[in-house]
Amino acid sequence: MSGTGSEVDVLVQRVVRDLSTALNRNRNIDEIGLIPCPEARYNRSPIVMVENKLGVESWCVKFLLPYVHNKLLLYRQRRLWLDRQALVDITCTLLLLNPDLTTAWNVRKELVESGALSPERDLYLGKLALSKSPKSPETWIHRRWVLLHLLQKAPPADQNQTDAERSRHLSEQLAQTLHEEMKVCADAACRYPSNYNAWSHRIWVLQRLAKGNVKVFLDELASMRPWVSTHVSDHSGFHYRQFLLQELTGSLGPPAGCCANGERSEGEEAQRDLPTVLQLFCREMELCSDLIQSFPGHETLWSHRRHVFFLWHRWKEQHRDDSGDEGSDPAGGAQTPISCGDSQTSAGVPMEVDRGCSSDPQDIKRLRRGVPVPRPPSSQTERVFVSSLLDGCGPEQRSFALAYRKWLDTVVGVPS
Repeated sequence: MSGTGSEVDVLVQRVVRDLSTALNRNRNIDEIGLIPCPEARYNRSPIVMVENKLGVESWCVKFLLPYVHNKLLLYRQRRLWLDRQALVDITCTLLLLNPDLTTAWNVRKELVESGALSPERDLYLGKLALSKSPKSPETWIHRRWVLLHLLQKAPPADQNQTDAERSRHLSEQLAQTLHEEMKVCADAACRYPSNYNAWSHRIWVLQRLAKGNVKVFLDELASMRPWVSTHVSDHSGFHYRQFLLQELTGSLGPPAGCCANGERSEGEEAQRDLPTVLQLFCREMELCSDLIQSFPGHETLWSHRRHVFFLWHRWKEQHRDDSGDEGSDPAGGAQTPISCGDSQTSAGVPMEVDRGCSSDPQDIKRLRRGVPVPRPPSSQTERVFVSSLLDGCGPEQRSFALAYRKWLDTVVGVPS
């Protein structure tokens, strides 16, 4: 396409208007992208809508991007006046094409603070920009600013609502925001492998919106298990699981002692459905073992196993004195846990368990049903696992296994 400057200006203004109209008419657009098209073939708008997908024909970008960028710079230099709606449209077009322009995001911050632009609408633009550029650091930074703005904004007080109703309404809003942010982060992580920016944002959101909420962290740990099982080389995803484990170990703690009659206190009864720290680490080590055996030769899996075992070893050392009996494990009962491989006890005879206060009542119930308590991870069990892999494994798997065993000897040291 060739033409005079005025013709190009008219064309670009029409494209900006068409893009703004498409976004306003369809609030369910969830993805934007460029359509390879070297030149205009038809006399029609380059904005294409298919279901909830929005495309921009690539031939117009070389005219569109310089035009809106120049308009924004002239505005910032106070050489051009633009009304608020024009600023919204220009910054929207510019950021959808190139979301790493800090100046455009700063202009939108001013629009949000002045009330000309709703924070929810700005989050929606960021979501669309991330569908095209999922690793854009400026987009993630701006998204955190908008979320902080929402959190700091006081909800409107309704005289007809009680304090409990207002609190419940605020909790529902936070839960909805949390769910939406988790979805945006998951989509960005799937579009770009090892998307550190997306996983860091996910951690930031949990720290701000779900701090101390054990159920949310447990749900996140469970929901991420299938994801990491299909992305075994994505270190950022496993780092996120390490963050969840570290937060949960600080929230759950070792089981408290029971009453003299073997029953739980009121506080313990409220948390009876929560897993113990031992169960968390046993499940995570089991996941590591399954993935290492199913996908040999992935360094990310060995690095994750090393971090998980170090977290467990450090937690156990910190809580060694929390147990009343030196022989008891800080995360379980006083008795030595039974390995899943031990089958000496007859399965048909229920095990007799002492009702002493040193055991966890949940473990007592499992033992009476004949379900063994999981064995805590230790240096010995880790060496046995490594030895079982060394026979018949490939060179890469063998190298990682030997490095892990050397790490056990030099860092962890004395068998635990």
